[in-house]
Amino acid sequence: MLAPSPIPTTPRYPGWVTEVVAPLSEFIDEAADPRALFVDLREIGEGESGSVYAARVVASSRSRRGDHADSPETESVAIKNVPLVPNGSPKLSDLRREMSLMRGVRHQNVLSMQEVFVDIVEDALWIKMELMERSLADVLLLVDEGIVVEEKPIALFASDMLHGLSHLHKLGIAHRDLRSDNLLVNSAGVAKIADFSSAVKVSKEEPSRTDTVGVVYWQAPEVRTPPYNALKVDVWSLGATVWEMAQAEPPFSDIEDPRLIPHRWPSLHQAEIYSRSFHDFLHLCSQPSSLRPDPDDLLKTPFIRNASGRPAILRLLSACRAIEDRASRRQSSGSNGTVSVS
Repeated sequence: MLAPSPIPTTPRYPGWVTEVVAPLSEFIDEAADPRALFVDLREIGEGESGSVYAARVVASSRSRRGDHADSPETESVAIKNVPLVPNGSPKLSDLRREMSLMRGVRHQNVLSMQEVFVDIVEDALWIKMELMERSLADVLLLVDEGIVVEEKPIALFASDMLHGLSHLHKLGIAHRDLRSDNLLVNSAGVAKIADFSSAVKVSKEEPSRTDTVGVVYWQAPEVRTPPYNALKVDVWSLGATVWEMAQAEPPFSDIEDPRLIPHRWPSLHQAEIYSRSFHDFLHLCSQPSSLRPDPDDLLKTPFIRNASGRPAILRLLSACRAIEDRASRRQSSGSNGTVSVS
C-alpha cells in the first residue's frame, strides 16, 4: 500500500537525487534499500517511463518491522525501474499525478503500485507491483501461431474489465486508455486494468473533459470531438477490446486517416460463429454516449452471464507458454538441427 513516509531530518540521498524525488517523498519508503529487498531481476518489458523486471523478494515490510523475521517472503513481484536525471523529468510529474489519483484504490481487477523505493546505486525509482504473466495483447499476438480465444473466455476477460471499471467509476476515476496492452493477466488467470497515466478523476455532476487521450482504434468517437463524458468512454474502449479479441486486431486498424474512422465498428469476419448475445453486447458498447450502458448494467447481460470459468483462461495461458517454448527451442537449435545447451 502506498503510504506516507516520515521525512528524514537529513537528506538520505546524495546530491541532486534528494531534490528530484522530493515531490514524490510522500509515496517513497525512504528507510529501505530496494537492492536488499529484491534480487534476481530479469527484464520482462519496457515502457515509455522505464523497464519492468520480474524480481524475487528476499525481505518484506513485515520482516523489516520484526514480524516473522525468521521466515521472509519468497514470492516474485514486478519492479518498474524509472531512471532519475539531475534536472528532473515530466515523467515524474505524471507519476506523482497517477500515484495521487490511485492512492487507496484496491480491487482484484485493478493493478496498483504497491511500494516505491529509491535506488541510489543507479539513480532510479523502483516501483513494486504484482507480477503479471502477460498482457492481453501478448495473447493476441500468438493467434497466428495457433492460439484461439473463444467466445466464453472473451466474456470472462470482459467481465474482469467490467468489474474493475465499475469500482473505478464509483470512485469517479475514468481510465480513458483501455485496450489490450493495458489489460494484464496474472498466473491465476485474473485480468487487471493497468496503466493509469491517462486516467482522470471527475464527479458525476461534472464528468466533462476536453483533452484528447487514448489510441484511436480503441477511442470512443466523442473523444475526437470534445467535450465528452469521461465516465462513458471506457465502455466504448472495452467493446473495442472485445471486438479485438474476436478478430485478433483492433477495429479500424486498416484505416490510415483517423478522420475517416466511423462511429460504428465494422462487421466481424465470420460473424456467424458468434452468439446473438455477443453481438448484442458489442452493440450496447457502441451506443452513443448518452445511451451507452454503465459497467454494472453490462455485467447483467447474457453474454457476461455465460462467461467461461477461470480454468479456460489457465488453459489459454498454458497454450501461450507452450507456443513460446517451442519457438524458443527452434531459435536455440544449431545448424545441424540439434538444440544448443549453454
